[in-house]
Amino acid sequence: MGFKPERIMLLNIPVDIVPPEEFTKIVEKLLPQTAKQAAAKGFKSQDIVLLSVWDLLKARRNEEYRNYLFNAALVIPISKSLVTGAKFLLGREIHRYMPFNFVISLLSILEKKEFPLYLLGGNSQVLRKTEKNIHTTFPSLKIIGRCESKMLRQDESVVIEAIRKSSPSLLLAGRGLRRKELWIARNGSRLNSGLRMWCSDLFDVFAEKKRRPSDTVFDLGLENIIFCLKNPFKLYRIFLYLHYKFLLLIYKIFKKPIIKAE
Repeated sequence: MGFKPERIMLLNIPVDIVPPEEFTKIVEKLLPQTAKQAAAKGFKSQDIVLLSVWDLLKARRNEEYRNYLFNAALVIPISKSLVTGAKFLLGREIHRYMPFNFVISLLSILEKKEFPLYLLGGNSQVLRKTEKNIHTTFPSLKIIGRCESKMLRQDESVVIEAIRKSSPSLLLAGRGLRRKELWIARNGSRLNSGLRMWCSDLFDVFAEKKRRPSDTVFDLGLENIIFCLKNPFKLYRIFLYLHYKFLLLIYKIFKKPIIKAE
């Protein structure tokens, strides 16, 4: 496979197949060989997307978000519904990742290669605690900057310029950014030449304000049920889930044409 993941189309939305045993080699292929090369002009910036079933449905109705996925270097499934959907519709086995564990593995690679990290999102208290805990886990990982998500529109250019000049190998963004991951998509050409990734609750988990689901709960695909029980306003997602199942059935029965990934 040349350490390039296979990209399939699930309901005409791209999803990458990244076997756990190939994870490190695939990620390293996206990174430059040295930190100096990462900072050099001309090195291609690349996005990593953690894709839930809700994100897939969003991409089907939002062209801008859909283009963001098509242009991403990696689209990593995090919902069990995507795994079962790919098996049912395409007969393909895909591998899902728990967001927290995925980021831990990613940071481990950065530390090993001595590549820098920039944190963007959350509030100042969460960011300080996140940075402290990342340093505890990855003492050799260099965090070259951090900025909370609460910023005025007129201040965005200053933040973007600070990120660009610092040239992080990974821009890790979290909760609070205006337009969420689309903030990265819209400002991508002005940011930096490294990897960029957004994950909603990541900093809260690092700062110990929220608990991540256990491996057992995640493996069973029950994390969304527990989340909805904690936040009843999210129970509307049952209708989105049924809509997703209905789409899979329609595509299966009528063998609707599937747009091929490039």
